[in-house]
Amino acid sequence: MKVVIKIGTSTLTHPTGLLNVRLVEKICKTISDVKNAGHEIILVSSGAIGMGVGKLGLSEKPSDVASKQAAAAVGQCELMYIYDKLFGEYNHIVAQLLITGDDIENPVRHEKFSNTLSKLLELKAIPIINENDTVSTEEIVIGDNDTLGAIVAKSVDADLLIVISDIDGLYTSDPRNDPDAKLIREVDSLDSNKYALAGGSGTKFGTGGMLTKFEAAKICAGFGCEMIIVNGKNPNNIYDAIEGKPVGTRFKVNKNV
Repeated sequence: MKVVIKIGTSTLTHPTGLLNVRLVEKICKTISDVKNAGHEIILVSSGAIGMGVGKLGLSEKPSDVASKQAAAAVGQCELMYIYDKLFGEYNHIVAQLLITGDDIENPVRHEKFSNTLSKLLELKAIPIINENDTVSTEEIVIGDNDTLGAIVAKSVDADLLIVISDIDGLYTSDPRNDPDAKLIREVDSLDSNKYALAGGSGTKFGTGGMLTKFEAAKICAGFGCEMIIVNGKNPNNIYDAIEGKPVGTRFKVNKNV
């Protein structure tokens, strides 16, 4: 199975913006085991700006573009160092790909991007992809890694996109505010009622939210790829998602949605 796994900033870091070492170690161990089982894995990882903010000792994510790009430059270096170290412990090679919206919109650049991904998978490496926040501008920005995860999944015709988040999935209401909120196990249509359940960005260091996950699911539906949201606090959820067990929220959306 060809699987794209997207990890959000809120999973990678503590509220301080610094790396959640114990959790990231467990996630990398689980992904390594999944790859050992014969699955092809591509990792779409957020966290560059968030980790840069933490390493630079800033109290919150900067608002100006130059500071964001500086934080991304510091954080991306740290992020790849961690991934290289942790996956290397299980004899897996990682590769870094930083892209912008132009790499997706331009047919020639997109083809080269897709070809590179396919070759890396053939060579048994784990491609780790992030938006190139140090050079992205408003005109070429992708914007969030939920969308990027879906675009990557489409580029390699993946079987499954796993979105690792800090919540269990889609709820009937915001579980942070409503104790009676119930987890929705499967979504088979992205109608207006479902969209009404989506909110904004969940953390001060991240850029995503449930709405961006809906948009990612819509992209996946367009080429017949399932998407599932799971809580990263329990890395075993990755096993369950791949094995088709009832975990998180699985988007089983048909192509006509």
